[in-house]
Amino acid sequence: MLKADFLRYPVSRVVWDWNGTLFNDAWLCMDVMNGLLRDHGLPLLTLDRYQRIFDFPVIEYYERLGFDFRRTSFEEVGTAFIREYERRRLECDLHEGARQALNCLRQAAIPQTVLSAYEHTTLESLLNHFEIHSFFEQVMGNDDHYAGGKREKALAWVRAIDEPAVEMLLIGDTIHDAEVAAAMGAQCVLLAGGNQHVERLQACGVPLFHSLRDLLDRWLYPEWEG
Repeated sequence: MLKADFLRYPVSRVVWDWNGTLFNDAWLCMDVMNGLLRDHGLPLLTLDRYQRIFDFPVIEYYERLGFDFRRTSFEEVGTAFIREYERRRLECDLHEGARQALNCLRQAAIPQTVLSAYEHTTLESLLNHFEIHSFFEQVMGNDDHYAGGKREKALAWVRAIDEPAVEMLLIGDTIHDAEVAAAMGAQCVLLAGGNQHVERLQACGVPLFHSLRDLLDRWLYPEWEG
């Protein structure tokens, strides 16, 4: 197990969020959404506004953007977003420090899991594309593209494995990640610079780091360097 001065319990497993945490795609989410907003005559996003209003389930985020689902269904708008996002997803890369963090945890013999609201098959393909699939014992994505959340999937998984949830650490970039960790009974660390604004993350009451690189330097590198 790995200890950290910012956590209450040692860590025996790390559960990673994908989008915005390991995968640096917040900028693309904003860019693709701006194309939809432009098509519908709605105000465009800045990164600051995007991070302040993005949320789960994403249907509520679309409503805050001004989409009227009496005129155009959420499924139609959501599918248009996903189609363009998927066309461009390989323009994104992993966050700085992602490979190093995964490798440090492997060296420490800490099992790693991916828990994502992203569609499962596409998630698997991206892990293979970046040649990091082998780091994970489990990969858990959603059954569809509409990012409804991941709480129920997380709870079912925790009930099915014989491991103390309190020794798990969920690393994410959204309030939803903190909520999922709390429901699981797991510890949580949040990273700024992803899909939600740092001021929103501060209210969650869990350790907050400026970036994955920041977490790496604070927690994992002291264990494995020198």
